[in-house]
Amino acid sequence: MFVYKIETQKYITVLDLSRTESWGTFELEQEDDFDIFDHRKSNSTPGRTFLADQDTMNELVELINQQIQKNHRLHTDGAVHIVSSESAAGSLRAGLESPKTVIGFPDHLSIGPLGKLDEKLAQTYRKEWLMENINFEEETEYPIKFSNTLRELEDIPSDVPIYIWYGNNANEQICMRFLIYLLRNKTNEIFLINSTELYGKHFTTTEEHRHISDTSQIKSEDIKLLFDVNKRGNSLSNKERTQLQMEWEALAQTKENLRIWNNGEIKGVPENHFDVEILHIIEKLHEQQGNRDFIKVGRVVEELFIQIDEFAGIYFLEYRIRHLIYSGFLELKGIPKSILHYSVRKRIK
Repeated sequence: MFVYKIETQKYITVLDLSRTESWGTFELEQEDDFDIFDHRKSNSTPGRTFLADQDTMNELVELINQQIQKNHRLHTDGAVHIVSSESAAGSLRAGLESPKTVIGFPDHLSIGPLGKLDEKLAQTYRKEWLMENINFEEETEYPIKFSNTLRELEDIPSDVPIYIWYGNNANEQICMRFLIYLLRNKTNEIFLINSTELYGKHFTTTEEHRHISDTSQIKSEDIKLLFDVNKRGNSLSNKERTQLQMEWEALAQTKENLRIWNNGEIKGVPENHFDVEILHIIEKLHEQQGNRDFIKVGRVVEELFIQIDEFAGIYFLEYRIRHLIYSGFLELKGIPKSILHYSVRKRIK
């Protein structure tokens, strides 16, 4: 028998479980002893470890988090701030004054299949697409982090204001609508903060904010200023909330795996939308080299962020570079397990 001692009110991940010593294994003489078993009156089996595959570990963590949620509700004397990335959440935690709670959504919804992501079937389908195509960090932690975020949203008490931060890019625009949908049964006041619009309005040095297209790009000290000038804005009306919920439901039915922000709208486009630009950037870098030597993929992605208007995300651009390799447009040097591990050049015909 495997016994885990819950010593935290925070939801855990597989990494947390693998690093903790708050567990032990016990032997039962008979299967019927399970119903009366009390680990406090038994001794764990010494020298025995516990091994499990990834799916089993995920199931264990889910069971543990379910127990944590039964005995836990979020307690906060301040507002709850939600933003569509963990990196942006870090900036909010550092920049905003206490008391506050910050929740970062651990996904990039401008890429991959959507569907009813508050349900397990759509979550599994999306996870499989990401695992098959995207080289993102901590990919094994993704399903648990997604589930934990949904739990954190459920746990928000009804007496605190909720601020949703987003920018003028497809990922944050989609995530904002998904969050409004997830919070549809909450009676809290909900405020929207368009970080990129406010940044452009209140920071007049155009050279500095020209490429700010995502909340994660804003410094923590600037986050505080943006909140101070906007925290007394109007909360969403019921009509506005209903409209945004309906917009999410429409997005959830779309079939494209890539979405961009175009002329103030979320637009689905083919996966190869950026391929021509990728090839153009690599050709441009070859010209700067004066030859066709291999170029680090990280350098290519860096240049793409400067040149393209849409914020597609590092991992999707790297996925398309790999596709161009497999399709014969690019040559490869190294092992394509991350942007740091390989280089490319245009194939010489």
